[in-house]
Amino acid sequence: MIRVQQQDFDPAEEYRALRDSGSGTGAIATFTGLVRDSGDLTGVTGLFLEHYPGMTEQVIEGLISDASKRWDVREARVIHRVGNLALGEQIVFVGVCSAHRGDAFAACEFIMDALKTSAPFWKKEITGDSEHWVEQKAADVNRSQSWE
Repeated sequence: MIRVQQQDFDPAEEYRALRDSGSGTGAIATFTGLVRDSGDLTGVTGLFLEHYPGMTEQVIEGLISDASKRWDVREARVIHRVGNLALGEQIVFVGVCSAHRGDAFAACEFIMDALKTSAPFWKKEITGDSEHWVEQKAADVNRSQSWE
């Protein structure tokens, strides 16, 4: 299940959906990312995110497919928010269920790392007096490439 949306999400509801997704699940790993007050700029008061509709979902589906080829992924859920987001708001949810914890942890981390570098999202940091489009970080590229 993949959703790109403006509205918030309930991590507990997403966890329940993973838990109820079928038999054989022995582990669920989740990640929830939040808007923080620092990044390229200091004093960040919020973010604005854009995406490429249709293409974004297709890329995320490919990431889940890649994870499923590497690990025992019984079900995966990815939610990424777009639009204006305030400090502390949830921005992304990745959840994976598997028979075993190692596969669930690895697949969840892989999908999150790949989201940062592969999916067509653009993020703008907003402060009280400026805005700044965020460029891809070398550290994110390195993390994503470490899975190759």
